[in-house]
Amino acid sequence: MDSVENRAAAGDEDVSLVGLQQEALIHGSMNFSSSGIQATLNNLSMWLVAVVFGIVFLWRHDIEILWATSGGVLNVYLSTLLKNILNHERPVPTLRLDPGMPSRHAQSIFYTVAFCIISMVKYFGFNGITAITSALFFAMGSYFSWLRISQRFHTLNQVAVGAVLGFCFSIFWFLLWDAIVMKAFIAHFWVQIVAVVGAAGSCVGFLLHVIRNWVHDHQH
Repeated sequence: MDSVENRAAAGDEDVSLVGLQQEALIHGSMNFSSSGIQATLNNLSMWLVAVVFGIVFLWRHDIEILWATSGGVLNVYLSTLLKNILNHERPVPTLRLDPGMPSRHAQSIFYTVAFCIISMVKYFGFNGITAITSALFFAMGSYFSWLRISQRFHTLNQVAVGAVLGFCFSIFWFLLWDAIVMKAFIAHFWVQIVAVVGAAGSCVGFLLHVIRNWVHDHQH
């Protein structure tokens, strides 16, 4: 009788164990699926920045968009320079070899966010539609920047600093255009040549930078 009861108890334990294993597999697959989507979106973030500039360039195809793109390239170089100066460790140093402060992704994303907001307000005025669209751009930029934290490439501080720097540098770059560069561009032919050649070279450099980072991310 005891033997039958022991086998029954053992059977119940086996069923419970199988149930726990199945539950763990289900939760594990859900977590894997979620992290997989976030990792994919994170890898696409810099490509989205390039696509935004490409779409606006095709829409406007003027010197101001070339100026904005060249500013995006300088923004990346500024981030790289600050990384080397601050030499701030990433939350998981083995994921990336370079320092983490500030987040280059967040800095580039929020440079683009500010660029989109400024362009919309400048050409369509500030109204309900541009206000809602600007809020959506800001929310999307925040989400893609947060992915750098969720994927453990950066700390919150590293992403926050990158976002603030990118947003502020974008505003400065547009103010510089409106206050100085545009007037000089209109008044002097040599400025037009330098601006067009320099901005076009920056566009190519920006594209190569995105491709290089994409290859680097998939090699590590």
